[in-house]
Amino acid sequence: MALEIISPAFEHQGTIDVVYTCDGEDRSPPLAWRGVPEGTRSLVLIVDDPDAPDPAAPKMTYVHWVLYNLPPHCTGLPEDVAPDALPPGTREGVNDWNRTGYGGPCPPVGRHRYFHKLYALDAELPDLGRATKAALEAAMGGHVLEQAELIGNYQRP
Repeated sequence: MALEIISPAFEHQGTIDVVYTCDGEDRSPPLAWRGVPEGTRSLVLIVDDPDAPDPAAPKMTYVHWVLYNLPPHCTGLPEDVAPDALPPGTREGVNDWNRTGYGGPCPPVGRHRYFHKLYALDAELPDLGRATKAALEAAMGGHVLEQAELIGNYQRP
């Protein structure tokens, strides 16, 4: 079975409910995964938006959540997971608000895509401090066994 990431809160390519956005309660959505390959030592979760600031003329990928060293036996994250409720050993990187934790969709214009990317690594990463997505991706180099993604969409009312 291939690595797969899903959410009971929205379907792949579906609309993310307002409760998980800046227009709602900005809670992290529940996520689940399966098919973690043998030999996985840690998992990485990155949530980003490649349509920023305007899907008609994107200029950057905006990072919403960075988690690494999730244990390989972990099968998901509950809705609105607090930092102290993350699986033991999990580390948080910084998002583009320059803070740790989840920051929900808040697009300035248009309908944006939010990629929830899960990576299975053959290594546990060292403490990267306040790691950015770029620093984390550099550290992951050569260690990705498999990856999966779940895409949700959101447009502000």
